Amino acid sequence: MDRQPRLCTVQCLHPGGLHRMAYWEWGSPQCDDVVVCVHGLTRQGRDFDVLAQALQAERRVVCPDLPGRGESEWLSNPALYQVPQYLADVVTLLARLNARRLAWVGTSLGGLIGIALAGMPNSPIDRLVLNDVGPALDPRGLMRIASYVGRQMRFDTPEQAADSLREISEGFGPHTDEQWMALTRPMLRPDGHGWRLHYDPALAQPFSAATAQAVAAGEVALWQAYDQIKAPTLVLRGEDSDILHPQTAQVMTQRGPKARVVELAGVGHAPTLVQPNQVDLIRDFLLS
Repeated sequence: MDRQPRLCTVQCLHPGGLHRMAYWEWGSPQCDDVVVCVHGLTRQGRDFDVLAQALQAERRVVCPDLPGRGESEWLSNPALYQVPQYLADVVTLLARLNARRLAWVGTSLGGLIGIALAGMPNSPIDRLVLNDVGPALDPRGLMRIASYVGRQMRFDTPEQAADSLREISEGFGPHTDEQWMALTRPMLRPDGHGWRLHYDPALAQPFSAATAQAVAAGEVALWQAYDQIKAPTLVLRGEDSDILHPQTAQVMTQRGPKARVVELAGVGHAPTLVQPNQVDLIRDFLLS
């Protein structure tokens, strides 16, 4: 089995031009049974290395870097860093993949994109995993994320970066030093004076500019999409999550696909999907 993924790119359209979106591919490139894994707001596709390695013998696993992150190009207009543009980009990616069967694993923002896509008529998604996210977002978590997203952070060493990121990522739960460094290294880029974070700081602009009215309208649209989902759906919720409220998770078991919700003890927002119990939950769901 592959110990490292293949780095691929696809050209995507945005108003005014084209941009290159990178994606990491595991497993046989000829396999048409595909799992797409999409990361959270400030993360990147290498977050899913452990999960992808556990799935690659039976599935092709594709983990994009959304635009503005990782190896993907940054968008010239920061206002486009929103779900409609990401939806357009992943639809372009799906056309490239030519999947016979398609499963989706989405963490946080990646889950919101998954809800929107799975709720569309003729959606290709036939299994959906939502990692600590739902159609309604807890304001406590949004305020916490707003406090650090887009902050210009530079570090002398990767170890210093790992320590700093650990402080703002308590919700990820306990990890060994080796696990945490594996999650940290893909987040860093050398800048000539040390290390900086991989993503475009302008990601913060549309996030911070969102009004209460816009957030409410987005929630209505996401619930409408959720109610149209036909795919079997698994929701993982960190027991201490400040993004997916317990009441929202409960409603998700009653509406739309009537998701199965599994709560993970000792974790907040969001489970990193590197712990064996988290990997096993997803693997069992996708391969059943």
